[in-house]
Amino acid sequence: MRKNSVKNTRINGEVLKELSNIIRSEIKDPRINPMTSVVAVEVAPDLKTCKAYISVLGDEASQQDTMKGLRSAEGYIRRQLAKTVNLRNTPEIKFILDQSIEYGINMSKLIDDVTQADAAGHLEE
Repeated sequence: MRKNSVKNTRINGEVLKELSNIIRSEIKDPRINPMTSVVAVEVAPDLKTCKAYISVLGDEASQQDTMKGLRSAEGYIRRQLAKTVNLRNTPEIKFILDQSIEYGINMSKLIDDVTQADAAGHLEE
């Protein structure tokens, strides 16, 4: 099976949907921030491993606490995923903190600052 095959893309989408449902509604760990979302999921073609990219809205401490909470609940999440998604093998989940949304917001703010400074410079001339 190729990495970007139709089957693999479908499995990635289904695992992403179920993983976000499990994290949002079934995990009661107080360390996990309520503003946690699953950005992307990459299931290996052999269905043995899975990388889940997690985005957390909050400060650095909140992000680290959320990742610790998710890693400690990894077995429970995998068991719930096995119940909801019918796969031959339930993948072993590895959570990765994704800061691309935060990076994009920061870059957008920097661009806005530069354009405002440029507009102020043209008004002075």
